Amino acid sequence: MDETQIEKRKKQGVRLLLLREDLEKGKNINKEEIKAKFDIDDKTFQRDIDFLRAFYTENINPEIEIKYDKKKKGYILKNNKDRFRNEEILAISKILLESRAFCKEELNELLRKLCLLSEEDDMKQVDVMIKNEKFNYVPLKHGKKLLDIMWELAKYITKQEIISISYTTKEGKSKVHRIKPVSIMFSEYYFYIVSFMADKFVEDGPTIFRIDRIKKLKGTGESFEVPYLERFEDGEFRKRVQFMLSGKLRTVKFEYTGILEVVQDRLPTAEVVEQSKMEDGTEKYIITAEVYGKGIDMWLKSQGDKVKVIGEKK
Repeated sequence: MDETQIEKRKKQGVRLLLLREDLEKGKNINKEEIKAKFDIDDKTFQRDIDFLRAFYTENINPEIEIKYDKKKKGYILKNNKDRFRNEEILAISKILLESRAFCKEELNELLRKLCLLSEEDDMKQVDVMIKNEKFNYVPLKHGKKLLDIMWELAKYITKQEIISISYTTKEGKSKVHRIKPVSIMFSEYYFYIVSFMADKFVEDGPTIFRIDRIKKLKGTGESFEVPYLERFEDGEFRKRVQFMLSGKLRTVKFEYTGILEVVQDRLPTAEVVEQSKMEDGTEKYIITAEVYGKGIDMWLKSQGDKVKVIGEKK
């Protein structure tokens, strides 16, 4: 193969990569624009399209098609189910905005990148839909960037390495803790690191720290092991914790006369053990729920006269 052929192959490779990148971004591949950009003829352009069609069919997903769109006057990628739909991007954007978890700089960068994943023609529409909320977004008072420290914590969780953290309490006091990190969770505006204290045995379950209150953290080089049967399960813990207030595992029992769905959504472990009707026709439920700590007490009190605490199930 001579130098001319090698150079030709290189140009073809670069061209195909760029064309695929544009297709993946939801862009419209206009024949005349591509011919002018790369200085190629009709036959070369068609060979490129045919090659990419075969590539998707044989290597990615046979359902994905490169089709000519008459309205857009160009080729677009169809049936790419691995790509975010505009509806999905809008939903994720709304969740990010409502969470108030990130400082403005991180939020704007996350939203910008999300919008880039939408179809080219709809990118501006998605941005318009969230523009007002972006403008009026009020971040939390701590104003800290969280993405880097969350990723650092995630790596220590994966490695199962004991870490040392300098932590500031809500009273403003600073203290150093050695912890075994097991999970990152989000609840009520904040991100938390769920962990076990490294230097003492705690019967009351895991300890929870707000990530934005961690001033410094570093690995100790010490690994920890959790027996299979004692491994922390994020989903099971989340079902049983309220307002991220950890503590001893309890089973509370209470009488409830409100809308049952409210309890079931708030307390995933809730079980109706008895149901009856009051004289005015209101449904009355006797409910038990397995929970960690005292967060449940705060929620029960917030329900006013709809709740009457019976006690704790033994």
